[in-house]
Order: sequence, then structure tokens, then C-alpha cells
Amino acid sequence: MLRSVFRSSRVLIGLTIVGILVVCAIFAPVIAPHDPNEQNLVSILLPPAWSEGGDPSFLLGTDSLGRDVLSRLIFGARVAMTVAVLASLGAMIVGAVLAYVAGYFGGRIDALIGRAVDVWMSFPPVILSLILMVGLGVGLRNVIFAIVAVDWTRFCRVIRSEVLVVRRKDYIAAAQLMGFSHPRVIVKEIVPATLPLLITLLSMEMGIAVIVEAILSFVGMSVSANTPAWGQMVADARQTIYEAPWNLFLPIFAIFLAVLGFNILGDGLRRTLDVRLIARGRT
Repeated sequence: MLRSVFRSSRVLIGLTIVGILVVCAIFAPVIAPHDPNEQNLVSILLPPAWSEGGDPSFLLGTDSLGRDVLSRLIFGARVAMTVAVLASLGAMIVGAVLAYVAGYFGGRIDALIGRAVDVWMSFPPVILSLILMVGLGVGLRNVIFAIVAVDWTRFCRVIRSEVLVVRRKDYIAAAQLMGFSHPRVIVKEIVPATLPLLITLLSMEMGIAVIVEAILSFVGMSVSANTPAWGQMVADARQTIYEAPWNLFLPIFAIFLAVLGFNILGDGLRRTLDVRLIARGRT
């Protein structure tokens, strides 16, 4: 299975993009040429180094406070990747656990969890995230919590549907007849059967988490002002969009690249791990 995964061009492209962003996030203090918060008022709104008037020491130019754009992009990857990984894992754990319980036991438990998902999903996700952030206050932990509190329903609804299908398989009935406990049946039989779908949803949720964090930082409800974030850079660049359009386009491109990487990775994993898609390709 691993060989087929790494033979997929989509998986390789997605892993390359995500890998570059992860390296930037982990080694930001080493890679970044400048302190991302260091202001140089003599060198404000410098264009990229290859443009007329550019400075080679500021490869992608500077912002309205003379801060190095490249360094802020690299450090911004830290916020984006931290939120993408931790928030997505949290949403996956909460949503998947409830999905397994609802799909396996059915009945009133399934109805109760299903109604909770329907009610929670009736709220617009971004608006609900903003409301939560107003109550919680700014901070990376609160951003992660807000995304988990909103996006667990994505996992719950999709995984529950898959569990309902798997639960009707003959090997599940055989395991129950052999006297396996309910937790053992879920962990040993149902979870492995739904793992490919879970991994695919996780990778796609990471792209969604990047967008949500960018929106929250754009409106000033994510990390503090002295922490570089891509959405924050977009908000700051609006004031000088005509004088320095690159300050707006570069963080938008970083967000686009991160989401593209996660989406391509998720699509590649779905195509290589989904048994039904593989079976259709062979017929």
C-alpha cells in the first residue's frame, strides 16, 4: 500500500509542498534572513530584490514598517502549520470518536449525535469561529480550540456514514459472534476499515484550518499583533496596495500554496487508499 501511495504524482506533489512549508515552520529562525518584527523605517515599502529600487538584503521587499516580507512569510508558516496540524487532529479525534459510537451502536445514541451534528452545522462555520474567538480572546490555543469546536462535525458526519456501511459486513458479525467486546470490534475491525477515509479527511481539513486561521488573523482575532501570520499580513497590506501590491499578493499566494498542497495530498491519498476507487480502476 505504501508503494502505491508514493507512486502517486498527486501525493508526491502534495507532500513536497507541505514538506517545504513544514521545514520553513520548524527552522524559521535559521532560514529567515531577518527578525520578522525588526523595523527599518529607512527602508519602507522596498520592492523585491529583482525589481528596480530593490535591495538584495530584502529578497521579497519590505512592508510599510520596513519589516522583511520574506522573514514574515517564513515565520507565518509556523502559525499556519501549527494550526493546521493541531486543530485538524483535534477535530478528527472528537468527530471520529462520536462517529464510531453513533454508527456502531445506532438507535437513540445515533439519533442524539446526529441531531447535535445537524444543529451545530446549521451555523455558518466562519461566523461561529468569530463568535467563539470574541468570547475566548486572541491566542493560538484559542484559535485551535475554535476550529476544533466548529469542524468536528465534518469528520462525524462522513465517518458515521462509512461506519454504517462497514458495520453490516460479515466479518463484523463474525467478530461479534465470537464474543469480542464492542470497543474491541470498533478498534480492531471498524477503525482499520475507515482509516483511509479518515486520513484523506484529515489532510483536507488541514487546508480548511489554514484558511480559517487566515480569516481570523485578517480580522485581528487570531494571534497577537507581534506574531507574524499570513492573514495579518494581508490585512496590513491593504493600506499600501497601490504603492506595494506585492505585500498583498505574497501572503495570499502563501495561503493558496498551503491549501493547494493539502488538497492535492488529500486527493492523492483518496485515490490510492480508497478500495472502491481502486476496484473501479481495475474494472
